[in-house]
Amino acid sequence: MTTAQGDLALLQDPIAQELLVSRQPARLAYTWTDGTPRVVPIWFTWTGEELVCACPPGAPKLKALAAASDVAVTIDDSSSWPDKVLLLRGTATVEMYDDVVPEYAQSANRYFGPEQGAAWVSQLRGQRMARVGVRPTWVAVLDFETRFPSALTV
Repeated sequence: MTTAQGDLALLQDPIAQELLVSRQPARLAYTWTDGTPRVVPIWFTWTGEELVCACPPGAPKLKALAAASDVAVTIDDSSSWPDKVLLLRGTATVEMYDDVVPEYAQSANRYFGPEQGAAWVSQLRGQRMARVGVRPTWVAVLDFETRFPSALTV
């Protein structure tokens, strides 16, 4: 039996697990302070409980997240058919750090490789950074083989 879309158990699905450790950027969607939607590509690290991204303390998204913390995240891979998509919804929390957020350093290593990742992070040491954590409250997986968008489901 297939796990229903929306169930957090889908985080254990092989496609979800593959995308959560991939080099694909996440796309973080949030609501701007004027009520309009925004979406930004962003590096992330999956801790097993939350999707963590980081940004400078002056990033505009932090102002918006302080006003409305409900977010949606998409991680997808359409480099070969069938497309694989992980959709998350949750609430974002923001914590300020006086140095590089540990999960950001992990992301840099994953996206750039260990040597270039360490070099990148060393340039940022000692600078303040915001940690944005998203705990999923709703999860969906689309694999276009067993799970399709609802508009395609018969």
